Amino acid sequence: MTQRYQFRPIFLSILKFAVACGLLFTVAIAAYVKFIIIPELPDTQSLTNIQFQTPLSVFSEDGLLIAKFGEKKRIPISYADIPTLQVNAFLAAEDKDFFNHNGVDFMGLMRAATQLILTGKKKQGGSTITMQVARNFFLSNEKTYLRKLREILLSFVIEQQLSKQEILSLYLNKIYLGHRSYGIAAAADVYYGKKLAELTLAQKAMIAGLPKAPSAFNPITNPERAIVRRDYVLHRLYDLNYIQQDQLESALAEPISANLQAASYELEASYVAEMVRDELYKTYGEDTYTTGMQVYTTINARQQKAATTAVRDGLHQYDKRHGYRGVLGRIDLSNLESNSPGAALLAAYENIGETVPAVVISLAEKSITVLNKNDHFIDIAWDDLKWAWPYINENRQGKEPKQAADILSAGDIIRIRQKPGGPSFELAQVPSVSGSLVAINPSNGALAALVGGYAFSVSKFNLAYQAKRQPGSGFKPFLYSAALSKGYTTATLINDAPVVFDDAGLEQQWRPENYSGKFFGPTRLREALTHSRNLVSIRVLRDVGVNYVRNFAVQFGFDPADLPKNLSLSLGSGSSNPYQMATAYSVFANGGFRVKPFFIDRVLSYSGEVLFQAKPLVAPSNNKAARTPSLQSHALIENSPITTTAGLDATEAETYAKAIISPQLNFIVNSLLRDVVKHGTGRRALSLGRTDLAGKTGTTNDQRDAWFNGFHPSLVAVSWVGFDNSQPLGGRETGGKAALPIWMAFMKETLKGVPHVELSQPDGIVGMLIDPDNGFKTGPANPKAIIEYFREENLASIETASPISTSIQSDPQQTIEALF
Repeated sequence: MTQRYQFRPIFLSILKFAVACGLLFTVAIAAYVKFIIIPELPDTQSLTNIQFQTPLSVFSEDGLLIAKFGEKKRIPISYADIPTLQVNAFLAAEDKDFFNHNGVDFMGLMRAATQLILTGKKKQGGSTITMQVARNFFLSNEKTYLRKLREILLSFVIEQQLSKQEILSLYLNKIYLGHRSYGIAAAADVYYGKKLAELTLAQKAMIAGLPKAPSAFNPITNPERAIVRRDYVLHRLYDLNYIQQDQLESALAEPISANLQAASYELEASYVAEMVRDELYKTYGEDTYTTGMQVYTTINARQQKAATTAVRDGLHQYDKRHGYRGVLGRIDLSNLESNSPGAALLAAYENIGETVPAVVISLAEKSITVLNKNDHFIDIAWDDLKWAWPYINENRQGKEPKQAADILSAGDIIRIRQKPGGPSFELAQVPSVSGSLVAINPSNGALAALVGGYAFSVSKFNLAYQAKRQPGSGFKPFLYSAALSKGYTTATLINDAPVVFDDAGLEQQWRPENYSGKFFGPTRLREALTHSRNLVSIRVLRDVGVNYVRNFAVQFGFDPADLPKNLSLSLGSGSSNPYQMATAYSVFANGGFRVKPFFIDRVLSYSGEVLFQAKPLVAPSNNKAARTPSLQSHALIENSPITTTAGLDATEAETYAKAIISPQLNFIVNSLLRDVVKHGTGRRALSLGRTDLAGKTGTTNDQRDAWFNGFHPSLVAVSWVGFDNSQPLGGRETGGKAALPIWMAFMKETLKGVPHVELSQPDGIVGMLIDPDNGFKTGPANPKAIIEYFREENLASIETASPISTSIQSDPQQTIEALF
């Protein structure tokens, strides 16, 4: 007994020491936490104004989504827009007591600690949604006790500063859910191509099961484990009384329906989207892809759709004129026994443009039946097959097919396309030829539509914006405008006769010809442009001067480096592209004003702040406009017909674009270009039933490039057709045949409901009767008399003598001076 009491003081001493040590340790830990850990904790206030890494979004002017750019696919969504059942699915899977705890699940932490003591292994567990928010936004993924302590402390702070709904919203927008999708809205789009509200219960459960292991439980890469995880989430929903028995059974029976979805865009304008991306990257660098900027372009959705359809149909029509290049492959039809034969047999073949792959199932004498990827059987009639003469080259085709078996066999893999404006399909192929179209609003230079090729997936090179091709006769209106500015009139006679040049700027002797190979003698300037007479253009350029014409053309936006310094300039041997040509023709369409093209209207931050707003100079709609050319214009275009108008205040001067040609000259050029459509190389456009269209065809040597540059007063459009390698298009594939139909199809759609606009005659223009044979003034008694328009200062030239000689020399080696 005495011995027992002897040990009591020792025991008490040890106990006191242990308690003291414990207290000291607790104080030390508390001090460490207070003075070391807490001061180093990040400021959780930043969560109240969090900026998620969100891709760049590009929209049309009317708000249709064109593209997104960024590594992370994220669609931020507010808590109010998240379906309740989706929230419950995540709570059931991740944190059933989320709305009841203060940020930390101590029971869960104790279970994790017990597991560590018993097994010696750290295992994930015990983390609440709040703790995951703390880790995802502020901490690394390293598994250390210190990080866990910081995570717990941050969770307490977060719970004090944010509501449960705000915390859950942060979590559901931040978490990684596989295949570059971040947040639940992006996951719904990536896996199912749906909005959250459109998901089934089974699909909601599948997404809720992903945070634990986005790769291991992924329905695309690991469907077996994914369905096990999904079913676990469904049972948890049932156990927690979030769903009923019948809902559980129905969802459990639903098969996996996830498929990686192609980006769901509302408007096809990939070439424009890439232009925007490139432009923003020059300014914002890598922030372009992560800060959630929203770019609203100037693209009009209706016009863009019309442009895409017009270009693709025009290229298919060209392709059909030159023959069928053959099938994609051949398969054994015995493989059709699977549940989804079309999808299985055609999995390796993508949809390209308007074409989709199909396999020929059977043939009749004058028709075929095919199966597409969607397992639909489609009949194709003879009228949609008979074009497929075998292709040999651009000028030759093989034997005409008489029956379907002359073209195809059962088992052939082919391409088909739905015919424009109807439900039927035709045999097709991805066109080997390329094409593009640009449409610009001439009043301010806004890009309304742009198609840079048949399909962005085939070639990302933007032929409308990046290419450099010869414009051919499409350059002639600028040459003729320069000539008119130096005293020529539309009645001036120029000799259309053979000639040979030894031009120092050319490498060899040059014998130019008209496209027809014929010569027409003395020709009025109007007739020469209407029918695109090459020899007349050459003589005009030689007389006016190459340097003068080059400098004049620069005022329309042409790059002087792209304009040759020799007589070939008259035939459009320089370099340009549809974007530049549309900009240049905008001057003629808007009354003579140089507008600067642009395609970005405004750039908004993720929060809606305006980062950029376009403020284009506009062409005035009346004669009040500033017609004061730049100092450069005065220096370069000596004696040009540009006029000035006084009385404009500073605001107007900053608002209006500057005139580079006078209203009188613009009127005359417009009348010339309207005649091209009424009587000349563009007369096919008369089928549109309008009298207010103007333009000029362009065809280069050997038909390597085909153009149509045209406009209505409210819209300029330029179409181009050619091969990427500049090989010839083939015989008779001129601008009027290959490019004009594309332009017509586009304008037909876009000008629906647009009223006709008559050509308004400005002051200083006089209509006179002339004799078309000599260009002289005549009277009403002359049965050949026609009305021609002149600037008042040029009337004297038609009174008694033509300003240019009409004599024709017989020697084709004569100099150009002798021909005038």
